[in-house]
Amino acid sequence: MTIVSATLRPCVQPLADPTWKFARATVPQLDGWVLVLEDDNGVRGLGYAHAIPAITGSGDTVRAALEFLLPQLIGRDPAALRQIMLDIDARLAFSNSAKAALDMALHDLLARRLNVPLHVLLGGAVRTSVVQARILAIKPPLEMAANAARLAEQGYRQLKLKLSGDSALDVARVAEVRAAVGAGVILTLDPNQSYGVKQMMSAFAKMETHDIALIEQPLQASDRAGMKLLTDTLPVAIEADESAVTVADVLALVSGRMVDVINLKVTKLGGLRNFLAAVQICETGNVAYRVGATFGPALLQSVALQAASCVASLPYGCELAEHLHLRDDPFTPLPVIEGEMSLPSGAGCGVDYV
Repeated sequence: MTIVSATLRPCVQPLADPTWKFARATVPQLDGWVLVLEDDNGVRGLGYAHAIPAITGSGDTVRAALEFLLPQLIGRDPAALRQIMLDIDARLAFSNSAKAALDMALHDLLARRLNVPLHVLLGGAVRTSVVQARILAIKPPLEMAANAARLAEQGYRQLKLKLSGDSALDVARVAEVRAAVGAGVILTLDPNQSYGVKQMMSAFAKMETHDIALIEQPLQASDRAGMKLLTDTLPVAIEADESAVTVADVLALVSGRMVDVINLKVTKLGGLRNFLAAVQICETGNVAYRVGATFGPALLQSVALQAASCVASLPYGCELAEHLHLRDDPFTPLPVIEGEMSLPSGAGCGVDYV
């Protein structure tokens, strides 16, 4: 049984808040791509290529990579998934978002052919639901606090504040959010590389009274020495995100014990195979990890949920509910109930293209 067609379809999703902002960019909409593979028995597999210029590249860039690679799939048996992806890696350097879409679609096609959930191909689920954290975009302090209160009322017990690098304003954001949600909600921070080492130390001295659980990627991605200094010095978990783009990055961070936690994303790492390799490295080196946010439709979140269900330990909430503030989702719903997301039933990734 072989792949007979590989089709790209645009997936344009405006954000409910067109002013949604993090330290590196404002994101009014997503211009991603859905990949549909079909075999000679009519079984389909679905993948999604993430495209935000400040993170993974523009939609045109991702499309060009996919159009270059898709002919390599025609006539191949998805059961040879590893060899196919090795061939893809040899043919095109980088382009992790495009490669992740191929990897997702191949896994989904194979799982649907076998009539099993995707997590079976990844080793099997060890949990049926995953606690979710939600993200607060950069806003004035009181507006962020109001948004935090609404999410807490919906049942989310973990929230992540995007920070801007303006220390005084960021301290005020943290204080207002904590006051709005009370002591029962876990707060983490994500400056998205907007701080320097000493600036982060100084700011945290004013933030720590508000009980912060984790700080994600406060420094430039290349500043591993600075990340290690914060990890060794501050009484809070330090997490790598932009510093951990490849499996080799993860290995270096874990080997040098440069961080306490690594934010793992299927799209960032180039697919499920690389995601699982990164998980194994973290577990071997006793470094925690979580499945972080990658904006995209229910398909992308469902694939990440299937992966998250298989890993040994998730001490922090994952961030797979951000599809809920995107419009025009072309997939069947993937709900969150009281801050948790349950594994969908059925074969493959668990959602369908509508």
